[in-house]
Amino acid sequence: MARKCAAAAVAVILTATAGFSSSDRIALVFGMADYQFLPGLTNTRNDAEAISQTLKGIGFDVTLSIDASGAEMEQLLDKFAFKSEVADLALIYFAGHGIEVQGENFMIPVDAHVASNMDVQSQSPSLKKLLAAVDRARKMRIVILDSCRDNPLGDSIDLAAVAAGATDETTETTRGGNGLAAANPDRGTLVAFAAKDGQVALDGTGNNSPFALSLMEKMTQPGLEISLMFRQVRDSVLQRTGNLQEPHTYGSLTGIPFYLAGPGEGQNGLDLSSATNAWAGIKPDQEQQLLALADLGDTRSMLGLAYMRLNPNEGRFDPAAAVSFLTRAADAGSPEAQFELAKLYERGTGVEQSDEKALALYRAAADQNFADAINDLGFLHYQGGLGLPADPGKALRLFERAADLRHPQAQFNFAALIDDGLIPSKGPEDSAKYLYEALRSGSQDVLNLLSERPTMFTTETRRALQARLKDNDFYSGALDGHFGPGTQRGIRRAYGIEEG
Repeated sequence: MARKCAAAAVAVILTATAGFSSSDRIALVFGMADYQFLPGLTNTRNDAEAISQTLKGIGFDVTLSIDASGAEMEQLLDKFAFKSEVADLALIYFAGHGIEVQGENFMIPVDAHVASNMDVQSQSPSLKKLLAAVDRARKMRIVILDSCRDNPLGDSIDLAAVAAGATDETTETTRGGNGLAAANPDRGTLVAFAAKDGQVALDGTGNNSPFALSLMEKMTQPGLEISLMFRQVRDSVLQRTGNLQEPHTYGSLTGIPFYLAGPGEGQNGLDLSSATNAWAGIKPDQEQQLLALADLGDTRSMLGLAYMRLNPNEGRFDPAAAVSFLTRAADAGSPEAQFELAKLYERGTGVEQSDEKALALYRAAADQNFADAINDLGFLHYQGGLGLPADPGKALRLFERAADLRHPQAQFNFAALIDDGLIPSKGPEDSAKYLYEALRSGSQDVLNLLSERPTMFTTETRRALQARLKDNDFYSGALDGHFGPGTQRGIRRAYGIEEG
């Protein structure tokens, strides 16, 4: 939705059509096998090495870590978190011991000496830490845990006993007792467990675990949409293990389709600039799978099917059917569906026009912190739209909220509003902070404006931006507010462009 701001003081207002940087995929792969104080694992090293090579083969920049200590894990995760800010997709794979303590999952390094819950918590990175390391990737964030082990003995842990008991009923060794706790990642992030919460992951009778084998087999298939890929991994693992192990995913990806191995035959011209264009390239057999998943209540499948039917250049164009899919997904709580349905009610596309319903849906999506809806509500309140009276104060609060949720256009726009003196409580350092974060979040328009029209911002804001670039080792020159070659190079580096 391209809202326009009426504030003459804001020189440039970016809309949601801003472009993004080139496709960068990065992965951090852990394999823990030779534990010093816990039972060793057989295939985790093999799995990590094989997954690493598989990811490299489909274009990932991979960091592989075998038998990392706790300190090494922390260092690698911190470095990966910074690197992920300029990547389209950030993926972490962990094979090793995982333990649930008081409802939280911890990934155990090889040097952990754990005799109590407190030891686990103090010596092991949590799933939250892994999620934080991928959190700022621009388009997609994935954490894959091939480790399902809980803490069944309360405050005392005897993993050797748990492992021995778990192997009594199967010819395969396992990686766990009763599994990890269910995950609840933020929107746009997917967590994949080798086994659903409460189950165990089998180590396998060969060189690799059933989960790793299935994952490598499916992730290398070009043209296989990622949500369907993980569904097929699930089916493959069930088949390999005789239904003893069922992988499970948590979280919700964005509505843009994604292909880990790239487009398939006949898809090389995929247009990913908008959801309606991107979903138009889905293969017919995968559309049938989406229909089946939609019937099972999968809201992302409903979104994809709706986007297909909103493309006027496709033979499937059917706005009324799109409204039906979006309504089902919105009623099920999908904020993206609520936002898209609001736009259809606002325009009267496929449904009778209704300002009241549109506004209610925008608010429902905003209540779930859907940044696009919050940003659009800001414009509606600023201009007075959908029956709302103009309320610049409320609009500015909404713009700030969207910016704090890392909406790239809102970050830039709020920086401009601060720079123009419209936010009395904030100054040049705040404006520079939002400009820097807009660069890191990958807005091509922000890069272009700072490169071509830097003087649209005050000297004070430009100095503050130089200081922030210097603090992050992107710039080493004077803090003079002059955006010469050194500052321009720093801006490009902050955006993610490294020059020889």
